[in-house]
Amino acid sequence: MTYNTESALYIDGQWLQGANTVANVNPSDTSQSLGDFAQASQSQVQQAIDAARNAQPSWESTPLEFKQKVLQTIGDELIARCDELGRLLSMEEGKPFAEGRGEIYRSGQFFQYYAAEVLRQMGDIADSVRPDVTVEVTREAVGVVAIISPWNFPTATASWKIAPALAFGNSVIWKPANLTPASAVALTDIIHRAGVHPGAFNLLLGSGAQVGDTLINSPDIDAVSFTGSVDVGRTVAAATAPNFVRCQLEMGSKNALVIASDADLKSAVDATIAGSFSGTGQKCTASSRLVVMEDIHDAYVEALIKRMSELKVGHALEDGVFMGPVVDERQLSANMNWVERAKEHGADLAFGGERLDREHNGFYMSPTLFLNTDNSWDINQEELFAPMACIQKVSSLEEAIATVNDTRFGLTAGIVTQSLRSSTLFKRQAQTGCVMVNLPTAGTDYHVPFGGRKESSFGPREQGQYARDFYTIVKTAYQRPY
Repeated sequence: MTYNTESALYIDGQWLQGANTVANVNPSDTSQSLGDFAQASQSQVQQAIDAARNAQPSWESTPLEFKQKVLQTIGDELIARCDELGRLLSMEEGKPFAEGRGEIYRSGQFFQYYAAEVLRQMGDIADSVRPDVTVEVTREAVGVVAIISPWNFPTATASWKIAPALAFGNSVIWKPANLTPASAVALTDIIHRAGVHPGAFNLLLGSGAQVGDTLINSPDIDAVSFTGSVDVGRTVAAATAPNFVRCQLEMGSKNALVIASDADLKSAVDATIAGSFSGTGQKCTASSRLVVMEDIHDAYVEALIKRMSELKVGHALEDGVFMGPVVDERQLSANMNWVERAKEHGADLAFGGERLDREHNGFYMSPTLFLNTDNSWDINQEELFAPMACIQKVSSLEEAIATVNDTRFGLTAGIVTQSLRSSTLFKRQAQTGCVMVNLPTAGTDYHVPFGGRKESSFGPREQGQYARDFYTIVKTAYQRPY
């Protein structure tokens, strides 16, 4: 793919230059720039809002088979180009190529799934309680949807928002994270060529202060879907409330993985490695709390450290790399501060905790494990977004569940056990939106709902058929034949 990064804004079907540009640096090799990408001005944000509002009615009324074909075309191209686009994603975000490729493939599946959902939009017909009156219950598009997506899954998170928004007849204004603009431009190029009406989809690169704030405070926006931090989520909720704009927030997490006394040791270590350290720990579903029963604690720690010592950390495109760099210097600095904070608390550093030097100058750190931590410490209460896990030792399943739930977050939780009783009790009592049994806390499917409880999520669920609850409005129509 070739594109002009200085003309990387997409408004009303046209590629435009911005007010200025920002550099896109490869976190695996900071000497490599992926280009200087355009940044939208406030007037261009309003231009995109006007274009989306003008285009939305015609996009909603477009025949279903056309919309289905557009979404299917987008999904098919993403999957066909998953190697190429996965490489691009890995270069700007830092996740290993296998993960980058997998993200692009999964993004294609989101569009393919919602292409099918276009043709499954059914209403309900009922008899009224009044004689000779019929009732029709249908769903209509919300209108203009602003989508604000994060850098850690730059294509997948955006796709699971954009695809249902378009499928149900909404127009979209997408503001991706500034750290990953190349992936955003690549997806937008595919959407453009697939035949979405001009104005029905718009891309605005830029800062939260310049672009995001204008979108969330606009009375001309009908809905905002946001994924990011709790603090920014609160800002979004506060800004949209006065205009009665519907709001969907996916925010922080502090996920726990319980290792039960009867856990299969290999399964427990596999789930931990995948959940805590894949994606360099930069996942909202990462298991940064490891709640381990005392009977298995020592054997589990020994096996886990052995596996951690075998993990290869390096350039995202290098063969055999399990963990790439942290996304940027700011995130790496925050991670190292958390390492020092754990030491200040008195936690025992069992592995890692250091910045790494590699052949290329990048933002590398080792996978990190702390022992003998307390759930009340901030390292076990705040989202780290780092390849760092903290072990807490417990004596019973009841204590483990209480520890899992002792947090202001509630996105995912997991348990590794061979006991049907333990897994059943855990599924019922874990105060999270997603529960995993003998699986990593990270990893969800595209055809079922995703979201959390407490401060992790606000508003209707994302993904699967549940997405329609956010992207549509229910209409009830009564009719008498004469």
